[in-house]
Amino acid sequence: MARINYSMELDPEVSAKAMGSELHISPKKSRELGRAIKGMHTGVARSYLENVTTLNQAVPFKRHNDGLGHKKGAMAAGRYPVGAAKEFLKILKNAESNAEYKGLEPANMYIAHMSAKRGRVIHGMRPRARGRGSPKNTETVFVEMILSEVR
Repeated sequence: MARINYSMELDPEVSAKAMGSELHISPKKSRELGRAIKGMHTGVARSYLENVTTLNQAVPFKRHNDGLGHKKGAMAAGRYPVGAAKEFLKILKNAESNAEYKGLEPANMYIAHMSAKRGRVIHGMRPRARGRGSPKNTETVFVEMILSEVR
């Protein structure tokens, strides 16, 4: 598979990057979750993602919200994308580790860039009655995160 480049480059002296490739999560949910945590400090983003995984805090859905019910708090429509939040938490921890390795302080950093792109579709078939079959496809997502120091 080809190497995927980052869609944005920041100053390497004060930033750290991490990427997750071909994650088996929903592209729509990962887009909404990425929009929600972009610009947050790393500690705040970590606690937010942990609250989403324990169903204590909903993620506001702005674009993919047809038929969604209202959630408590300051949002109209929202959901709890637990699987996507777990993967984003892994990527955030990886980015913090990369920042430590570079000699930066992860507590003084924020999420400067967050991107979730559709990856390839893994095609599969589900056997049905009378020798037929239905598609059972798995969508994948590429997630990239860049942390930058607060100035």
